[in-house]
Amino acid sequence: MKKAFEFLKQLEKNNTREWFTQHKSEYDTVVKENKVFFTKIYNELQEYDQLKGIHIFRIYRDVRFSKDPTPYKNNFGVGYSRSKPMLRGGYYIHLEPGNSFVGGGFWAPDTQDLLRIRKEFELNTSEIEKITSDPTFIRYFEEIKGDGVKTAPRGFDKDHPAIDLIRKKQFVVMRKFTDKEVFSDHFQKEILLTLLAMRPFFDYMSEVLTTDLNGESLF
Repeated sequence: MKKAFEFLKQLEKNNTREWFTQHKSEYDTVVKENKVFFTKIYNELQEYDQLKGIHIFRIYRDVRFSKDPTPYKNNFGVGYSRSKPMLRGGYYIHLEPGNSFVGGGFWAPDTQDLLRIRKEFELNTSEIEKITSDPTFIRYFEEIKGDGVKTAPRGFDKDHPAIDLIRKKQFVVMRKFTDKEVFSDHFQKEILLTLLAMRPFFDYMSEVLTTDLNGESLF
């Protein structure tokens, strides 16, 4: 990780195609080592979950519609997807000097899934409150995060006791890591523990998204 972070720090200072081309061999070495690291975590997580894929994000930015003209990201990221349709939620690892984190959840649920989640919380929040009040969940993630609408979604009461959950458009959790923690010998183990700590949240949301409001299976 020290080698990867040193490359990213230099890239942040020299985010041009010319510099990147000159240091392409360094980049290729880091990417190869990252792939080994990310694959090890995938294989470990696969022992506890059913995953259907690993997606290592490219460092190249799409600048066509961006105000930021820099051609490269200053981070390395990987996502692990679960086996749909029965298992929902996605895992994510983000490595960036001063801004590393492990997260996961439901970043952009489609319209149907979002409505189903909101309807569930409108009906009953006892299960999600039990999950988010668990000491392990609080220690790792503190709370469910994510953007939301300003008031109440159409068709929902703005005075509903669970309106803070109902307003959300995203349902994600995140644990940040310092650079010192990233460089430690225990980082890989801590990543796995963090990903596994998401499982009660993922399992509950999977149950919600694979049943109707009466608890009948949709599949």
